[in-house]
Amino acid sequence: MLDLNSLKVFLAIAEHGNFSEAGRRLHLSQPAVSQIVQGLERVLGAQLFIRQGRATQLTEAGQLLIPMARELLTSSQRVEQTMLSLQDDVIGEMTVGCSTASGKYLLPGIIARFRREFPQVRINVLVTSRESVINKLLNGDVCLGVTSKQVEHSDLEYKDFFRDDVILIVPVNHRWAQYRKIYPDDLLDEPMILREEVAGTREVLMEGLREHDISYDMLNIDMVLGNAEAIEMAVEEGIGIAFVSRLAATRGLELGKVVEVEVEGMNLTRNIYLARNRKQLTTRGQEKLWQFVTLKKSEPQRNNQLLVSSH
Repeated sequence: MLDLNSLKVFLAIAEHGNFSEAGRRLHLSQPAVSQIVQGLERVLGAQLFIRQGRATQLTEAGQLLIPMARELLTSSQRVEQTMLSLQDDVIGEMTVGCSTASGKYLLPGIIARFRREFPQVRINVLVTSRESVINKLLNGDVCLGVTSKQVEHSDLEYKDFFRDDVILIVPVNHRWAQYRKIYPDDLLDEPMILREEVAGTREVLMEGLREHDISYDMLNIDMVLGNAEAIEMAVEEGIGIAFVSRLAATRGLELGKVVEVEVEGMNLTRNIYLARNRKQLTTRGQEKLWQFVTLKKSEPQRNNQLLVSSH
């Protein structure tokens, strides 16, 4: 008989690319993962993976199984949570995808307040790329997504969630730290640390620079990092200056590790959106979470602005 837990293990291996990482994510030993896969292959009468060293490759049967396994697990979860909801309690587990540094800082507080109202709901946050968040929404792997870009798709529904400031930070001993205001042309000679090309903060920065006739090749790029916290720490160490989300810089600013500097004529902001798959059947808990973060009145959060507050 087909076992749902075996399908969970199968999907974890398919997503992470090897047995060891899947086991780590599921808190299972590698031998246990191998045994579960072997049992699943016996039940289905088909080989699902080809192992090449530490890496694994899906067979044709494995590729065909992925969407069906996802559908079965989603249906199972929906049955369980629907039956539990008949008891008038909001119960269940869900995953929210997040592709922004600001969203990563906001979600824990929002989830904490939501769980004070609905304590029997467990919410996991998956931090990944924007493309991955959208794909997982369309596949039904996450119930909600937090993203800085609206991808046009007939199945996706968006709500304004947060307005994020992108600010310039410099080391505390930098000459700009005393005056705290510069002109865009001053940026050209300074070693700068950037996010990777697909990052939303970088897109906002480059758009702002183009308005002042500054292109990428005019900048003195010293380093590119794929993590806002790593960039903030690099600025602390004096490696260079950087533009980051205000929320990502909050710790360093409050501790006096970095200094915010205004750039004349550059007010960099971006909208963060909450997204869901309108064609995906939702559990009661998922609907409550969507309402919780979209139907509240807006309120300021530090120097940023929540477009929909978590109250």
